[in-house]
Amino acid sequence: MKTYKILIIIGLLSLTALSFSAFRISRKAKTAPDTGFALVELFTSEGCSSCPPADELVAKIVKEDKNLPVYVLAYHVDYWNSLGWKDQFSSAEYSSRQRQYASWLKLESVYTPQIVVNGRTEFVGSNEGSLRSAIQNGLQKASNDDLTLNNAVIGANQLSLQYQTKGTAANRELLIAFVQKAGRTDVKRGENSGRILNHVNIVRELNSISLKQQSGTANIKLPQGYNTQGWEVIGFVQNTSTGEILSAQKVVIAGI
Repeated sequence: MKTYKILIIIGLLSLTALSFSAFRISRKAKTAPDTGFALVELFTSEGCSSCPPADELVAKIVKEDKNLPVYVLAYHVDYWNSLGWKDQFSSAEYSSRQRQYASWLKLESVYTPQIVVNGRTEFVGSNEGSLRSAIQNGLQKASNDDLTLNNAVIGANQLSLQYQTKGTAANRELLIAFVQKAGRTDVKRGENSGRILNHVNIVRELNSISLKQQSGTANIKLPQGYNTQGWEVIGFVQNTSTGEILSAQKVVIAGI
């Protein structure tokens, strides 16, 4: 009987050790650098009653995946502005970008909230399962070595940076997004009337740089209201024929 009890105790201790080891491996897999990346592009609007859950979801992702190569860009489209509330962050340029994705992905129409991950996978922006799956696929499969951004400095009301790419395809462009990390709006009219909406990673300006050469220097005018504490800059390379995002990274600005 004593021998039987001893074997039971040993078995329980072994299971505990295995569980702890599995927990450590799981944590390591979550926080370790990945070879891939995930560029999450949300198309949203303060005039759309279905959009706040999507805004909340990407805010959760930004917080949870801050140590991973996951980059969230929230574009506020302008086609809801005529229905009672003008979104202060909206731009026709972002509506146009969404329509371009509809063409690339062969969709019949645009809608909000919509998320596109790495330019190839799209779904309803509030679908947490689809978002987490797309991010995981990007981290595991995509290559993130096509773009290098160096020597980024702020001066004379502009951002100057050096870029280098490995690809040689002509149908590519480098995009630089100026992102406001947080925003808050008290909506007075429209479908979200009476609600206070919180936003993260709001794209305030998107700049395109032709990649006719594999390396070069880009000088980009800073958007109005830019400051180094409340904003960040994301660079990514996109195939202009298919929409696929080939590489993405946060721009590290000297002195910050």
